[in-house]
Amino acid sequence: MSENNKQELGRKLGLGAVIALGVGTTVGSGIFSSLSEVANAAGSSLFLVLAFLIGGLLQIPANFVYSELASAYPEDGGQYVYFREAGSRPLAFLCGWISFWATDPPSISIMALAIVNYLAFFVPVHGLVLKLIAVVFVLFFMCMHLRSVEGGGAFQTVITALKVIPFALVIGLGLFHLNSDILLSSTPLEGFASGGITALIAGIAATTWSYDGMGAACYMSGEIKDAKRNMPLGLILTAVIVLVLYSGLTFVASGMLGIDELASSDAPIALLASKIPGIGHYAGTIVAVMAIIVVIGSLSSCVMYQPRIEYAMAKDNLFFKSFAKVHPKYETPYFSIIVQCAVAIVLIFATDLSGLLGYFTMVALLKNILTFCTIFVLRRKGKEQGYEPTYKCPGGPIMPVIAIFMTGILIYGELSYAPLQSILCAVIAVATGLPAFYYWDKKNRKQAEAENS
Repeated sequence: MSENNKQELGRKLGLGAVIALGVGTTVGSGIFSSLSEVANAAGSSLFLVLAFLIGGLLQIPANFVYSELASAYPEDGGQYVYFREAGSRPLAFLCGWISFWATDPPSISIMALAIVNYLAFFVPVHGLVLKLIAVVFVLFFMCMHLRSVEGGGAFQTVITALKVIPFALVIGLGLFHLNSDILLSSTPLEGFASGGITALIAGIAATTWSYDGMGAACYMSGEIKDAKRNMPLGLILTAVIVLVLYSGLTFVASGMLGIDELASSDAPIALLASKIPGIGHYAGTIVAVMAIIVVIGSLSSCVMYQPRIEYAMAKDNLFFKSFAKVHPKYETPYFSIIVQCAVAIVLIFATDLSGLLGYFTMVALLKNILTFCTIFVLRRKGKEQGYEPTYKCPGGPIMPVIAIFMTGILIYGELSYAPLQSILCAVIAVATGLPAFYYWDKKNRKQAEAENS
């Protein structure tokens, strides 16, 4: 171990932080638009609700898989660790390489810009001023999560509770104003060609991104108290909470808005709030506040957990050594946090950041599906080779197969939507990542030979 690696991160976070990271990451700005996207795909109110319900149930197997893997390897790094332990160091490296250069800093940038865009509802800002305020948000959360993992965890728990409360209020109030004539209506959209099981499957597929992010806490397993218990329990509770929240929201929406209204709306949550007596006049303000809280929670979560993958790689001497540095006072991977936020700040000033992030969707999906496959390799290794999970996901191979199937649907959809961009970015990721891996691997072997001679 290098000198930078001697100090380890402490286990300071409990069950609440696991749930807050998962719910905080999953319930993001996407739900504000995905309601209309799923409505368009499903074609009827009944299928809209069923799509979110079944889509959520089908995402639970992914959390079962992550629960087993996290209980077997309660250390920081998430997917990188699972690939490494499955015996594929090149894939493990590519996982972290893609995360650092393609997905993690851009996601921080996009969320910071989204917060400011919602703030513009109250105080009009644009251009350079908007971007500078976004930078301030990134710097604020960088400092928070750099100075204290307990403080960051406490904030994440509070902000997650705050983001759930408005949704719960909309659901609770909406239940008293349902229209029985349109509730769970099976009347299809006008001109809607497909129907039956085809429409339902399309709706289910459209919900998948709304449920993405529930395994965020896996990246911080090494900082969770009693991780072998709290990680599986927290991941499963996360899936249940998000499923109940989204199913309740779509049920109320199906009883207050026609499917045509939902499918054509650019702001379905705002439209739903506008229909609730007593708060309808303030719908725009309420939804803007909800959106700000929701995206702040997601931004905080990403700044907190994402730098842990580079930290884990650097500990294994498969990334720049400085990323393994732990602050002697704050006991956080401060260098990794600072660099990731610095890259995000640079990207804030990029021209078409959301388009850039979309280009790397395919490699992110491939990373997920390969992660689910590692469980079969690790199970074959068994206790004799160090695989001793304290939690086993039920159903033997059934849960991993469902998780792989659901991710496969997304991959198919992405290939249909943007085949050239998807293939190009996958090739770029491999073409740049593998040479970098073999550089570090060769360097490590030389160092080991020198130490043994």
